[in-house]
Amino acid sequence: MTSKLLTELLQSLSLLSVLLLIGVFLRAKVKLFQKLYLPASVIGGFIGLLISPEILGRLSSFSISEEWIKTYSLLPGVLSIPIFAAIPLGMFLNENKNIKSLYPTKVLIGFGIFQCASMAQSAIGYATNMLFSKIDPSLNMYRTFGYELSAGFAGGHGLAAATGKLLEGFGIAQWEIAQGVALTTATIGLVGGMIFGIIFINIAVRTNKTNVIKKIVNDKDDNNSINKIDKNMEVGYNNDITKQASLGRETFLSSSIETITFHLAIIFSVCGLAFIVLNAIKKLGIPGLDVLPVWTYSMIIMFALNILIKKFKLAWMVDAKVKAKIIGTLSDFAIVSAITSLPIKAIIHYIAPIIVMCVVGFIATYLIVFIFNNMLFKGDYAFERAIISWGTLTGVLITGMTLLKICDPEYKSPALTEFSLGFSLMSVTGLLVVPILNTVLAVGSTWDNFITAVISSALYLAFAFLIYFIHRKSNA
Repeated sequence: MTSKLLTELLQSLSLLSVLLLIGVFLRAKVKLFQKLYLPASVIGGFIGLLISPEILGRLSSFSISEEWIKTYSLLPGVLSIPIFAAIPLGMFLNENKNIKSLYPTKVLIGFGIFQCASMAQSAIGYATNMLFSKIDPSLNMYRTFGYELSAGFAGGHGLAAATGKLLEGFGIAQWEIAQGVALTTATIGLVGGMIFGIIFINIAVRTNKTNVIKKIVNDKDDNNSINKIDKNMEVGYNNDITKQASLGRETFLSSSIETITFHLAIIFSVCGLAFIVLNAIKKLGIPGLDVLPVWTYSMIIMFALNILIKKFKLAWMVDAKVKAKIIGTLSDFAIVSAITSLPIKAIIHYIAPIIVMCVVGFIATYLIVFIFNNMLFKGDYAFERAIISWGTLTGVLITGMTLLKICDPEYKSPALTEFSLGFSLMSVTGLLVVPILNTVLAVGSTWDNFITAVISSALYLAFAFLIYFIHRKSNA
């Protein structure tokens, strides 16, 4: 890489930074963006899309250069490697609870329902692929079309931005289109999930299905009414210095190394090891393992390293909060660059199947989340558990937390705590499940992927019911 290329990269990153700052400003000023809780990266990304060659370039000679757009389309895939590598770092290192209390019955039931809905989204995506392949063969549906629904809905913009890199590694020629489709479903899911979520909450309050907010309404506590929510969360900043949260523990002193530098060094070192392992596997030609993306190996290596850190009592070196901020930073740049480089023409070509799978995805997610939470929790904060799952399955975790906060302003219900533990469990089990799913995605047909998703969804639901019946029998 030459100095000129590095300079070009720095210049292109500077534009992304400007777009992020514009996104921050618009989030703070535009009521619609506040009500939908759109992240600055998403807002900035669409501003970038407006000035891209796909839109402004057709009307004027002034737009982002094609070279920069190419860089932006590749950047999310590169950044996804350290993002996924960082996830296991710090997991449970400072957890004093034993394993029995860490994963109680209700956490496992919620985990099963959530994963059932996520895999059902994948099945719907692949079913849409097969449907439109029959209805309109001229669409030329590529083999993996449909994966983008779950990647965008349950995975959010972060996973959606990494879709291109994943499919490129599997030799899918349409990986750029797939990345654009995934980002489209992620945006539809984020906006639709928030709007429908608020509607569900209002209906639930009127029909007395909520467990916390009804007490607040009955007590006529105007400070905690359903229409009131933290203003700072809406505008996206806190201008009260005394109430601003800390970024995390400073585990190292600056005289040796900055804490953020140390965490980044661990993450990038693991990424390097992952490339070495993947290259070795490819040379050995191990079937199945040679088609997995490099970030899968980076997660496995980091998880092993995390165990060693805990075993040798070095947990003091790592702060999960600092790690989370690094992931968030990389994700912000990945999302804004991915949306800016959306292939509009290709997305329009697939707009009919995108709309169909998103509509059916919303319906199926609603039915699974609300019906089975009501069935297995039976009034035990069933709605609160369902709404945080709904928000996360259609947007991101913060979407679910925001919806929960509307109907449980002080997080008095166990929904957030149990869901957070279940979310961590997803990362651990993902080390085993994701490689299997990705292997099928890499070499299987659309039908193979559909059947795998259906079976996986059914197994997760069966797991939730099994835990429920075991718990009920033990308490009988």
